[in-house]
Amino acid sequence: MSSVPLDQIPAPHDAATTTLVDQLVQWGRRRIEERVFRPGMRMPSIRKLALDKGVSRFTVVEAYERLVAQGYLDSRRGSGFYVRERLAAVAPLERGPGADANGNAAAEPAPPPTLDVVWLLRNMLHSSTHPETGPGLGYLPARWLDGELLAGAMRSLGRQSGSQLLGFGSPQGFLPLRQQLQTRLAEFEIGATPEQFVMVSGVTQAIDLLARLYVRPGDTVVVGDPAWFQMFSRFVSQGARLLGVPYTPEGPDLDALETLVATWRPKLLVINSVLQNPTGTSLTAAQAFRILRLAEQYDFLVVEDDIYGDLCPAGYPATRLASLDQLRRVIYLGSFSKTLAPNLRVGFIASALDVAQAVADQKMLVGMTSPELNERVLFRVLTEGHYRRHVERLRARLDSVRDKAARMLERAGCRIFVAPGAGMFLWADTGVDADALTAAGHEAGFLLTPGSLFSPHQSPTTWMRFNIANCGDPALPAFLAGYLDGVARRA
Repeated sequence: MSSVPLDQIPAPHDAATTTLVDQLVQWGRRRIEERVFRPGMRMPSIRKLALDKGVSRFTVVEAYERLVAQGYLDSRRGSGFYVRERLAAVAPLERGPGADANGNAAAEPAPPPTLDVVWLLRNMLHSSTHPETGPGLGYLPARWLDGELLAGAMRSLGRQSGSQLLGFGSPQGFLPLRQQLQTRLAEFEIGATPEQFVMVSGVTQAIDLLARLYVRPGDTVVVGDPAWFQMFSRFVSQGARLLGVPYTPEGPDLDALETLVATWRPKLLVINSVLQNPTGTSLTAAQAFRILRLAEQYDFLVVEDDIYGDLCPAGYPATRLASLDQLRRVIYLGSFSKTLAPNLRVGFIASALDVAQAVADQKMLVGMTSPELNERVLFRVLTEGHYRRHVERLRARLDSVRDKAARMLERAGCRIFVAPGAGMFLWADTGVDADALTAAGHEAGFLLTPGSLFSPHQSPTTWMRFNIANCGDPALPAFLAGYLDGVARRA
């Protein structure tokens, strides 16, 4: 069993209202709940932790004993303290994994958990106020965004009659916003009427609605490997079989995709056509045509997630599937959370008319309407003339740090998958176990994103996604280089 490296553990902050023992207990509980210290892992020895924290051994013993009493640790005579397996309760009469026919938990404990999507999302929220220490974050730092753009839209909205804000809203969303989106998609040569749009609370809800509508137990869904991780559990919860198409520096391996769809006849293919998360690749026209031919031949729908499209400048070599297909087999998704604010949860689905109606009906069954107030704010932002310039500033700022971030990663010992000319992510091979590097980074104060989370099967990997906007902490290069060099020396 592995022990936790002490040189990466931050000392507890001084607090007037808590004792040193309390602070150590809070530190231990937080690390266990965040799954940095996993079940079966040996905690730092009393002597080493006392030395590292600058406290007495008595303080460490007292803190460990409290964690034992609270069910977080086990004490093993002559060996030390170990993280206890904390089994989740099983509901009465509900048979879960590892339970017997009466719903009782099996005596054999579940395997130790690893870093997972919930762990990452929880820590993303905790790290939102310190983006410089979050190279694994999936959004831009607040200082890059324009809060006044949103505030101005809300002030403008507040000058309207309040009675306009009291209605229930339309299941398809605020009509003027859908009309505005019709104009925006026309710029991408995608033809759609307002009736072909359904507003949603971000792309996450869009995926959820489409999974509920199209996926039944046993159906196959093809995704990228790697790809955006939050959609995986949504499809699996519907009973889908997830298959991953591998990526090359030129984009998805279309020979592998053809083999998958010919063998498994999927219901859906979900893909980023522009600035794919996490690789940063974009589809060429030839690739897009081939994907659409496969969709026609093997009768599946394509869900095109274009959430990063606004970060792609005009003239960039990228082709949107919906511009070729005109929403016959392609269901097109968009959102504004990456360019305006992560908590402005306004996205949309554009599709064939019958699909849009079915999605709107499903949306009513799940949650009635989406918040029209948010949609009205977005409408103001898009129509008051400042959004386009704001996005241009974001692109320029990303351009100014992209090469710098890539060179930093390469000097630390990483290999870049591809050097995209736009977007916010770099996909890098660290050469070491990415989960272990993520755990060490967490202890050093950095939120990293291991590549295993981007695999539909969460396969172990040495790859990792880096957000170039959040790689500016001067301590990050030293941490990465030190960790990678230390692993190489021990090998």
